[in-house]
Amino acid sequence: QKSDRQKTNHQKERTKDTMKGFMSEKEHAERIHMIRQALPACQPQEGSPANSFTPTELEQLRLMLNLGPRDTGGTQLMVAEKEQKMDILNPKEWLGPKKTGEASSLKTKKINIACPQEACFEQPQEEEQQLSTTISDRQHSISPSWYGAPVIKDNTTTQLFRKQVRQGIFQNPTNGQCPGFMQCNLVVLPQGPIAFDFLLFCQRNKKACPLIEVCDVGSPHPIGVARGADLRTDVPKYAIYKNGALYKEVNDATEYWPENSVAFLIGCSFSYDGAFQDAGIPLRSAEKGRNVPMYRTNLPCRSSGSLKGNMVVSMKPISAIDIAKEVEITSKFPHAHGSPVCVGNPKAIGIVDINNPEWGDTIEIGVEEVPVFHACGVTPQSVLMDSKVPFAITHSPGYMFITDLPSDYVI
Repeated sequence: QKSDRQKTNHQKERTKDTMKGFMSEKEHAERIHMIRQALPACQPQEGSPANSFTPTELEQLRLMLNLGPRDTGGTQLMVAEKEQKMDILNPKEWLGPKKTGEASSLKTKKINIACPQEACFEQPQEEEQQLSTTISDRQHSISPSWYGAPVIKDNTTTQLFRKQVRQGIFQNPTNGQCPGFMQCNLVVLPQGPIAFDFLLFCQRNKKACPLIEVCDVGSPHPIGVARGADLRTDVPKYAIYKNGALYKEVNDATEYWPENSVAFLIGCSFSYDGAFQDAGIPLRSAEKGRNVPMYRTNLPCRSSGSLKGNMVVSMKPISAIDIAKEVEITSKFPHAHGSPVCVGNPKAIGIVDINNPEWGDTIEIGVEEVPVFHACGVTPQSVLMDSKVPFAITHSPGYMFITDLPSDYVI
């Protein structure tokens, strides 16, 4: 045993001398320290003297130091590794094998890696961009898979409609479009106290702001309600607000979309247009190709942090004989503002001139018709203006985002 121990120590000394011949003692010590920090497999076993290695660890060390494998009489010693073991000093293993026929002349860029030796490696830029795009596409194109998630079918009418919006083919108000599917108002705020205040505002004012979906921070993809949708491009018209005032309206919000965005989707009364059609109740605004009229009221909302203001309502002229039917239908859609807040006299809710709406188009009321007022998703825009919010993106009133969910889907 003494002879075997002396022989082992002699081999270790020869190995150290060989490695030191290629570098100074300081460089050798630094390299050994780096490898010990990086690879747990190269840590000395408990009770072993410092700088001692097993034969397998020694071969790994030699290869990492570019010393090549040990000469074993013409036979190369293979280092035994566990299945799926990864060499963290070899970044190529992190990237995986290249695809067959893949060009090796791709442009590269350096990426810092947070590992003990603070190494950096070169990764093909086009490969990284393709991977990022693939992940992003996959995340918002697949059907939701969590418990209780809605079943969203592919190639639906709504997905084709959003494609037309995205391509700039459809740029009109969405009342009467895609009947039977849920439509939503849009509010986008930068992440921060105001976004939290708005979330709380929606919870406190469910009649005016029935919350349907909240996207992840920085994401424009409402994966819970629409497959493959992009809120930056899939609304026919957007309103950009700065310091509580309307800055401009655009058909594509990509340029203005904040990196730390929080996007909210709020239910809209357009969602039950299909139910009205099935019940034989005419949609006057849609028939005439106009937007619905919308008004400020004297109905106060419950404030939340820095946000406060009054409710906004939309108006539909309904035949007096159909009023009961209208109330019955809309009461089944609490996620789309539900039943009316006022029937008949507009002055009861602070509307002085029904022929002069703050948003939308004027609609004539027939002799046998009664104005019916529902809470409206433009309420957030009015509140954001009254509260002088520094920046926000919303839909332009009447230009909604159409989801893939049935209008009667229970949220």
